[in-house]
Amino acid sequence: MTFRCVKCGAEVMSVVEGTVRCPKCGYRILYKTREPISKELKAV
Repeated sequence: MTFRCVKCGAEVMSVVEGTVRCPKCGYRILYKTREPISKELKAV
């Protein structure tokens, strides 16, 4: 699972349980990155 740091934008591949920190800047807020979702809409 990939996470992204809110402060510096670095991608973090794995997070050790108990310590949630960015390895580059040490910031503690990370969010999960999502796969791009394509949607098909029916034209009316």
